[in-house]
Amino acid sequence: MSTFGNFSLTLTDVGLTWPDGTTALSGITATFGSGRTGLVGTNGSGKSTLLRLIAGQLTPTTGRIATTGDVDYLPQTLTLDVGATVADLLGITPKLDALHAIEAGDVSEERFEVLGDDWDIETAAAEALRSIGLADTGLDRRVAELSGGEAMLVAIAGLRLRRSPITLLDEPTNNLDRDARARLAALVRSWPGTLVVVSHDTALLELMNDTAELHAGRLTVFGGPYSAWKAALDAEQDAAVQAARTAAAAVKTEKRQRIEAELKLASRAQTAKKNRENKRAAPIVMNGWASSAQVAAGKLRTEARAKVQTAQALLDSADARVREDAHIVVDLPDPDVSNGRRIAQLSGTNREFIVQGPERIALVGPNGVGKTTLLESLLNGAPAEPDRAHGVLFTDRVGYLPQRLDGLDENASVIDNVRAVAPSVPVGAIRNRLARFLLRGDTVERPVGTLSGGERFRVALARLLLADPPPQLLILDEPTNNLDLASVEQLVDALRAYRGALVIVSHDDAFLDRIDLTKTLELDAGGGLTEQ
Repeated sequence: MSTFGNFSLTLTDVGLTWPDGTTALSGITATFGSGRTGLVGTNGSGKSTLLRLIAGQLTPTTGRIATTGDVDYLPQTLTLDVGATVADLLGITPKLDALHAIEAGDVSEERFEVLGDDWDIETAAAEALRSIGLADTGLDRRVAELSGGEAMLVAIAGLRLRRSPITLLDEPTNNLDRDARARLAALVRSWPGTLVVVSHDTALLELMNDTAELHAGRLTVFGGPYSAWKAALDAEQDAAVQAARTAAAAVKTEKRQRIEAELKLASRAQTAKKNRENKRAAPIVMNGWASSAQVAAGKLRTEARAKVQTAQALLDSADARVREDAHIVVDLPDPDVSNGRRIAQLSGTNREFIVQGPERIALVGPNGVGKTTLLESLLNGAPAEPDRAHGVLFTDRVGYLPQRLDGLDENASVIDNVRAVAPSVPVGAIRNRLARFLLRGDTVERPVGTLSGGERFRVALARLLLADPPPQLLILDEPTNNLDLASVEQLVDALRAYRGALVIVSHDDAFLDRIDLTKTLELDAGGGLTEQ
């Protein structure tokens, strides 16, 4: 375990180019000292890629990354490794193996080097699990047996247990219920060393000392939490928009004045022509007038052109300061579900609920009570255990977005993953659909395993939208986990317009409040379902 001093992380002109030639990041320069920094930015801006570079999982194409201490990293895709154990999540498996080997009589130097001074590692691990409300969880329990929120909490507890001087967290509140988020907040407030957190959770971002934003390939650091940064950004953008309007008006004025100048010159030329025709002066005098007129006209045109160019340059500069961030465009198909159509049945140990017609049902409850298990029983038609909630489907047209996003082929390309569920849809139509999810160009040819969490989510959602025929029931498990705030807005609009049935698990109360729920069912630890 490490002791803490003044640790820092420095990036100097860091860039990364993917093997296909696509630029992921370029010219990133920043320093993170001791304290908490929230790293924000739209989906696809490169936040997860930057963390992977800092963690050493990727090697920068250009530039240098320097740290004054060890780096520990919590990835977005943590819960995908369902075969990992709790000890693996805690990051203590090598130490446990060394301790058990020593206790069994292995006295090799290597075992002692791995264990170090952590002879109480099992006690420390038990205390770490107790602190997050999982005191009865065995170290050999598999991730597949944990909820996504429980797995995330265990991994975060492991980071605290290892006490690395520099810690990177990528979307740590994904899948966490209210109580778990409160426990995480307490951990973050007292986190030692340097902490960099990628998150779209505004409550968590409010706990940060600084806010760093990755935007348009540049990283800027603001001294203050998310709300202060957002207020400053909004004020800056308001000023930029006003400056752009003023500059646009100036361009319009200068262009009008240039036209007026040309009209004036044309009028003068017409007058001079009449004077020559009427021989109002001697030829030598009129030639002098013509020469002077040409010089004056040239000067006037040059000045007018320069004024227009200057005004246009100011407009271009002002426009460059105005953001036009791209966001996903989600348009769910109309499955034409009648109001009387029985879609599904959700059964608790105490009562049953029928999902009928285009109803939208939220399923809530603490981590670990079995919400995801209920969804899986609904999908798989597995026989119910006596003390478990379960479900039954009355349609085979179902679209499922799992919490772990593990239904994708990691080695296949983005476009091939989508074509697998829509073999009759033309490739061009698939590309157009993916473009609306900000998956364009060479990105659609990349293996899914190389994508960020936000990109993975968009691929998974695109698979739902291109299913043929369209699903009559959408089952979504924590759909906002990997979306930026603007994309959540788009998802809300899409779900409100969707005319099929919806069953959704989410701990995001603000999101649930905005999607016109028909009813909210709470699942308790005993398998009971209660309508709120």
